[in-house]
Amino acid sequence: MVYNQGMDTHNYIPRSVTDRLVKLTKHFPSVVVVGARQVGKSTLLKQIFPNHSYVLLDPYEDIENARKDPDLFLDNRPTPLIIDEVQYAPEVVSAVKRRIDQNRKPGQYLLTGSQQWGVMKHMAESLTGRTVIIELEPFSLGEIGDNSPEEPWLEKWLSDPTRLDREKISTLQLPRTTYEQLWRGFLPEAQTLPLDLIQAFHSTYQKTYIERDIRLLADIPDLHQFTRFVRLMAAFTAQEINYLEIGRDLGISNQTAKRWLSLLKELFQWNEIPAFSMNTIKRISTKPKGYFSDTGQICFCQAISTPTSLGSSPLWGSIFETAVINEIRKQLLWMANPCHLYHWRSHSGAECDLILERDGTYYPIEIKAKTHPSKADTRGFTALRKTYPQLSIAPGLVICLTDYCHKISENDFAVPWHLRSFLD
Repeated sequence: MVYNQGMDTHNYIPRSVTDRLVKLTKHFPSVVVVGARQVGKSTLLKQIFPNHSYVLLDPYEDIENARKDPDLFLDNRPTPLIIDEVQYAPEVVSAVKRRIDQNRKPGQYLLTGSQQWGVMKHMAESLTGRTVIIELEPFSLGEIGDNSPEEPWLEKWLSDPTRLDREKISTLQLPRTTYEQLWRGFLPEAQTLPLDLIQAFHSTYQKTYIERDIRLLADIPDLHQFTRFVRLMAAFTAQEINYLEIGRDLGISNQTAKRWLSLLKELFQWNEIPAFSMNTIKRISTKPKGYFSDTGQICFCQAISTPTSLGSSPLWGSIFETAVINEIRKQLLWMANPCHLYHWRSHSGAECDLILERDGTYYPIEIKAKTHPSKADTRGFTALRKTYPQLSIAPGLVICLTDYCHKISENDFAVPWHLRSFLD
């Protein structure tokens, strides 16, 4: 399988978000596609809408006077129109709003952005009722694997969590080992490069995209210190966020650490999952857990030089957990009815890596970077059920490196991390 994200239709990998994106353009005057740099936003839109007019905005050059005279800019760009990296000309948003108010025809404008501060917030305020925002992540396992058109396993499990007790599964045919896939990461370009160029790619990505955009977002007096911060946060992936510890390790204030982490979130490089809590007499953690957005960037930041080195790294478990959490987040983005996400940990040490909440039911998930999980790995599920006996808690999943689905306790199952779907 070829992973080139260029415009050659023989090489293009269909994205799982495609059907949802097309449907949205049929009902909304504008659609905004947001996500980190190099996740394939432009390629996706050009592939699906090859006949749309297209313009790429620039942070330094005022392309076609888009900032100086946005109405004139739009006058000379017929719809339907793709405006790429719209955060570089926020003046265009108001002009788009005025035109949509005059004509509510669906699918007129497709906008992309790589910074949450410049797109999501401004769009939400300026184009309320006129646009919808959709997020594009790096490749999912399904996109890297066999591009199955089937409904993702997560949606089926949420619809009927008891199906694991009676149904067979299918798994994805991944083109490389788990170590290599996580070491490469999930950005499109990292899928095609030779192994000896992967570290150079991630180095360039960090310098060109992360550090450059940080300069546009905020005044960082010491970029070298910020780079150290980024690499430290890679080591803290899959951990509860402790600003005191971050500040102490870098010699910066807690407020600076908090502000810098918010910048990473705005660039789609960092995600957080809040702690789950309800009225209970037991003490539980209230800190969110944080996850780096790409495992390849983590390996680069932590100088993990080869795929095989990943297996012996003290970060192996955290990196695997990050990959699974990111995979679940990607599947949720494709769903019409997503979930609330939480993590849970009691002060006695019992924990669930992830809890999904939908329609009053809670779905606990534990993530283990091993091939043979046991009943001991379900202790967090047992503790959760005892702590909240009034809740409707579904059978738990231990997502791991097994190749098949099997029961490991009375209520809980082990499933492969490369699960494709359930066989009806």
